[in-house]
Amino acid sequence: MARVCALTGKRPNVANKVSHSNIKTKKRQLPNLQTRRVWYEEEQRWVRLKLSTRALRTLRKKSLREFAAEAGLDLSKY
Repeated sequence: MARVCALTGKRPNVANKVSHSNIKTKKRQLPNLQTRRVWYEEEQRWVRLKLSTRALRTLRKKSLREFAAEAGLDLSKY
């Protein structure tokens, strides 16, 4: 399964690791993803999503239905 947040679309970033001698090698910066069950009020059921911690904080302010509509996500498939 891909390391992508279902709601925000956050993905791994590619950056340079720089040594003391200034040698640059590639490294991946992974997003902080958590697999969580979120209550989906419209269908009265739990939905299991892979979310970034930023998305979890946003879910405290917005409803899951609003957030999924902005992301273009169909929650009936989860």
